[in-house]
Amino acid sequence: MTQTSKREVPTDWPTLLKDNARTGGQGLQHAKSPQAAVWQYRAGSSVRSAPVLQDDILYVASVSGTLHALDSSTGILKWKFQPAGQIHSTPSLYENLILFGCDDGKVYAIDRHSGSKQWEQVTGAEVWASPVVRSGVVFFGSADAKVYAVDAASGRTRWVKDLAGKIYSTIYAGEQQLYLGCGDGNIYSLETASGKTLWSTSTGNGIASSPAVSGDLLLIGSEDFFVYALNTATGQVRWKYETGLGISSSPAVSDDFAVVGSKDGFLYAFDTHSGRLRWKTEVDEVVTAPAVIGEDVVCIQAGITLALSRDSGDIVWTAKLAAAIQSVPVVSTDMIYLASLSGEVYALR
Repeated sequence: MTQTSKREVPTDWPTLLKDNARTGGQGLQHAKSPQAAVWQYRAGSSVRSAPVLQDDILYVASVSGTLHALDSSTGILKWKFQPAGQIHSTPSLYENLILFGCDDGKVYAIDRHSGSKQWEQVTGAEVWASPVVRSGVVFFGSADAKVYAVDAASGRTRWVKDLAGKIYSTIYAGEQQLYLGCGDGNIYSLETASGKTLWSTSTGNGIASSPAVSGDLLLIGSEDFFVYALNTATGQVRWKYETGLGISSSPAVSDDFAVVGSKDGFLYAFDTHSGRLRWKTEVDEVVTAPAVIGEDVVCIQAGITLALSRDSGDIVWTAKLAAAIQSVPVVSTDMIYLASLSGEVYALR
């Protein structure tokens, strides 16, 4: 009997941090209170995007413009890649690639094992949104007010769609439809294959929040203070809830549980389908990062790192090592990884 070589199976990365719960593909974990720091790494400058973890490598992008690949057990640097601009984009993973946007107006595809550049796509302005992948196609928006569809293997452009405002929202890529928010205050659905506009729904201000999709509902926040739940097929508003300030945080969703932060300093939890408020908890002066949903807690970086009970919203534990307002904790089976505004990266157990 002949052995066949093991092939890596392509896995879609259709939304910010791969899934609606914002776990970065780690699944719903039991996020117990960390007791000690296992290692610490200095990235050299502030980290404002979220780290991602795959195959025992933690990928961290620092604002100064360096992508770091770290051994997740030891914190030892395996390689680093430096583009020509700052990085605010949270990386995404697809097959052997790590993809991210850059302030130099490009999206980069890097071999995630070696750190070598595979291709780059040029846009007309900075790219803060995360590239997402569905069925071998990379989708992303740019501050040049365009949405791009690019072949993941080659970097070849499939189509480009002009919108009416800057795009900082990370796309949710479905099989037939793309969903995103725009600086013109509209939520858009585009045809995945062509970029054709299927519908748009207006809000009262610009949108930097990234959508989550649960069944036939799309959830997204707006700077007009509201959380919106829309019908994915028509764009009709099912429900909306007004918070105390604008929302740039992206909703996290698991089944009928949804949570989103607001710049009013509160974290809000809802029934996904009815919009009923389950609880709201004050966590900081401002919340701009998305939360991560675990089995029994919700984790958020808002000044410090906090874990809140999914049931009650009560604060269960805090970790004050990594001061951050835009990064997102990575919760794995046995570790929690945090990146900070000061450029420190921590592995906690």
